[in-house]
Amino acid sequence: MKIFCVGRNYADHAKELGNAVPEDPVIFMKPKSALHLANAPFYYPEFTNELHYEAELVLRIAKNGKYLPEHHAGKYYDAVTVGIDFTARDIQSELKKKGLPWEKAKAWDQSAILGKWVPFTTEMRRTPLMFSLKKNGETVQNGDSSDMIFPFDTIVSHISQYFSLNIGDLIYTGTPAGVGEAVVGDVLEGFLGTDKMFELEVK
Repeated sequence: MKIFCVGRNYADHAKELGNAVPEDPVIFMKPKSALHLANAPFYYPEFTNELHYEAELVLRIAKNGKYLPEHHAGKYYDAVTVGIDFTARDIQSELKKKGLPWEKAKAWDQSAILGKWVPFTTEMRRTPLMFSLKKNGETVQNGDSSDMIFPFDTIVSHISQYFSLNIGDLIYTGTPAGVGEAVVGDVLEGFLGTDKMFELEVK
């Protein structure tokens, strides 16, 4: 299983971090060990003092594929959920200053939170998907898939030009504006529409 992530896929988020809006999808990866196991405790990592949440829509790949044209890409994912791409922002900032890769800030163990899966229906392909993140009961992020710079099929097709897609692979499709810090004791809840996908306490 591979975990693909898309950076800067919402213009407002790129701007809030002072990044340019990309012309092509920004792709990075997390290892399988980054996936947080359902119902397992989540512990604040010892190596950072600035842990940031980034709520995202996540796609599940359902077919093996390579070099997919965009108009066929929708056949290769079958489920969606809401997750968190946790980021050690202080470490990421230092790495970016030095022009170094981001893995230490993005790909550490249990940095990828995953909610429960919902089948990707025909209706979902016709209407925007709304999602949100609450911290301690207060909404801190609101997302709308129609605000993505690169929509689902573009992302899936683009990734497949460089990497083989395999059944069970995950794609974190980018976070909207509103990312912020999480501290010990915070409770984070992810929603797809009004349905809760996950609840996580930072320990």
